[in-house]
Amino acid sequence: MIRRVPFTCLVHGQMLLLAGSFLAVSLWLVFPRTVQAEAPLADDEVNQIAIEAYLYAYPVVLMDVTRQVGTNTEYPDPAELSAPVNQFAHAPTFPDATFTDVVRPNADTLYSSLWFDVTQEPLVIHVPDSGGRYYLLPMIDMWTDVFASPGKRTTGTAEQTFAIVGPNWKGKLPEDVEMIRAPTSVGWMIGRTQTDGRADYANVHEFQLGLTAVPLSAWGKEYTPPKAKLDPAISSDPPSEQVARMDAAEFFGRFAELTKVNPPHPNDYPILARMKRIGLEPGKPFAFNKAAPQVQKALTEAISLGNERITGGLASAGTSVNNWGMILSPIGTYGTDYYRRALIAYGGLGANVVEDAIYPTAYVDADGQLFDSGKEYVLHFTKDEIPPVRAFWSLTMYNEKQAFADNPINRYAIGDRDAMKFEDDGSLTIYIQRNSPGKDKESNWLPAPKSGGFSMNLRLYWPKPEALDGTWKPPAVTRQR
Repeated sequence: MIRRVPFTCLVHGQMLLLAGSFLAVSLWLVFPRTVQAEAPLADDEVNQIAIEAYLYAYPVVLMDVTRQVGTNTEYPDPAELSAPVNQFAHAPTFPDATFTDVVRPNADTLYSSLWFDVTQEPLVIHVPDSGGRYYLLPMIDMWTDVFASPGKRTTGTAEQTFAIVGPNWKGKLPEDVEMIRAPTSVGWMIGRTQTDGRADYANVHEFQLGLTAVPLSAWGKEYTPPKAKLDPAISSDPPSEQVARMDAAEFFGRFAELTKVNPPHPNDYPILARMKRIGLEPGKPFAFNKAAPQVQKALTEAISLGNERITGGLASAGTSVNNWGMILSPIGTYGTDYYRRALIAYGGLGANVVEDAIYPTAYVDADGQLFDSGKEYVLHFTKDEIPPVRAFWSLTMYNEKQAFADNPINRYAIGDRDAMKFEDDGSLTIYIQRNSPGKDKESNWLPAPKSGGFSMNLRLYWPKPEALDGTWKPPAVTRQR
């Protein structure tokens, strides 16, 4: 027989201790301790957080301005590579020296640009069979991270159909439509299709015409995109210049507004916590004129200081190899390297992941001197130094504004699809100068700008492993006179 023992007997004298504890809790509830307020941040800490906030916010603000410029049109405009939201604009020719919408454009591929907004419903993209032609359709979110890159390297060149869906979309797609979930509801697809010179334009145009974008509700039906409206108040100035002109109230206010529909990435909590300490919280309105004077001063100074770090840091953003800046990972996807992300947004908005392409960049010659268009240079590759790629490579010239340099032969890049002359030993010399190096060398001539400084990009599409692991090293550019 089991005898039931009262609970009070089991705890015996401990009941008094429990009673005392209950009394203590009751008294704490009635007379809670005073919580000490956090001490005000020191000026140097506020200043540092403000600069971090500027670097963190720069890409999404630049993307939004670029979106405004690129979609402010009634109909697709191939000449400007602009189109209304959710419509393709296909470049029929390479950009020229008047093109400024995108910094450091290329003259290797014809672009196909599409700004998507899948806030309301998914957007279905159809891609025709390219017949083996190299292409890629990288998609970047509003933070400039590449989240998908259909194309020859990843998905092959056969016909395919996929739907871009928003971060919170729930629904069902047709069985033959693959889902690609975007981290932000707004983003940019910057398609690139291999184009082997002007004679290849017609072939590329045929592929471009097969690229279509249709809302899910209209998939499989006759569809005419809604007519857009031109907003004359939107500036057509280069987006990077527009951002540079913003004051702190406009810049950080715009950033806060953008984050209402473009949520931060899941690994952003540390920087979000720091920004919250000065009153900046993504998704919530930010009134600059209501911030503490200490914060207003720091954010105002962060505009100029942040810009200086971005514009001054691009040349040293990568590892220097024979005075080429080898900017490898992180690029295209950045994790929490917000400074790198801001640098790439400024210097090459829409950059691919390294597996699709790398862009060694040169600002100085073999002696470390800045390039001068009044001087003459050569880039000499031995047979073993020719850029190792599975697709193709090129060398592109840019003026001081990071745009193509106007020149008498309208040549902005030179590469393996051009009729260059190689030496008998398989080596190759490219002549980089303002004036012609002579008729016998013009096949290997990359014209420099008419005045001022310049910089250059090597472009390696679908680079081989040796280009990614550091085995291959581009030779230095040497000054002749």
